[in-house]
Amino acid sequence: MDKSLFTKHISQKFNQELENVRQRVLTMGGMVEEQIGDSLEALASLDSNLCKKVIERDEKVNAYEVSIDEECARILAKRQPAAGDLRLVVAIIKTITDLERIGDEAEKIAHMANHIALSLEDSMPSKKQFGAVMHLGSHVKTMLNEALDAFARLDVEAALKVAQKETTADKEYNAITRQLITYMMEDPRSITSALDVMWSARALERIGDHARNICEYVIYLVEGKDVRHVSLEEMEKLAQGRQE
Repeated sequence: MDKSLFTKHISQKFNQELENVRQRVLTMGGMVEEQIGDSLEALASLDSNLCKKVIERDEKVNAYEVSIDEECARILAKRQPAAGDLRLVVAIIKTITDLERIGDEAEKIAHMANHIALSLEDSMPSKKQFGAVMHLGSHVKTMLNEALDAFARLDVEAALKVAQKETTADKEYNAITRQLITYMMEDPRSITSALDVMWSARALERIGDHARNICEYVIYLVEGKDVRHVSLEEMEKLAQGRQE
C-alpha cells in the first residue's frame, strides 16, 4: 500500500487503526474468494455436503461485514478523518458491501447446485453447458482476486484492467443464456435444472459486476474521482492521463 497518499498522523494508534481495518477487508475478501471457489466446485460435483458448507459459512461473511462497518463508524466518530483518510474509510465501507453481496451470490449458486443434486429429472444440462458456467466462474473469481490486489496496492492501472474484463463476463453470460434457452426448447424435461444453471450463471455475472465496483472504489480512493456511472472509455482516459 502506498501510504504516501495518506496523512502521517501524530497518533500511531490512528495509523494502526486504519491499517488494521484495511487488512480486515482483505481477509474478508479471501473468505469470499473461497466461497466462490467452493460454490463452483459444488455446482460441478453436485455435492450436497459442500453446498451446505457454503450456505452455512455465509453467516461468517455477513458477520465480518457488520464488524468492519462498526469499526469504520467508530473511526469516523472518534477520529473525524479528512482527505485521503476519509476516502479510505468510505471506500472500505463500500467495498465490504460488495464483498457481502458477492458472498450472497456464492450462496445462491450453492442453493442452485443443491437443488439440481436433489432433482429427480431424467434430463440434465450437458457437460458443455456446465463447462461454460465453470469458465465464467473462473473468470469472475480471477476478477475479484485482481480487484482485491488492486485495492491492496492502490493500483489504478490494475483496477482499470479488471474493469475491462467485465465485458467478457457479460458476453459469456449472454452466450450461456442463449444455449440454455435452446436446450430447454429442445427438451422441456430439462427446464427446472436448466433454470438452476441459468440462475447460477446470472449470479456469476453479478459477481463480475461487484468486482468492477471494487475497482471503481480504488480509483475513487486514489484519485478522489467518482467513476461509478462513467463509461469504460472515460475510465481508460483517466489512466492515460496518469501516465502522461
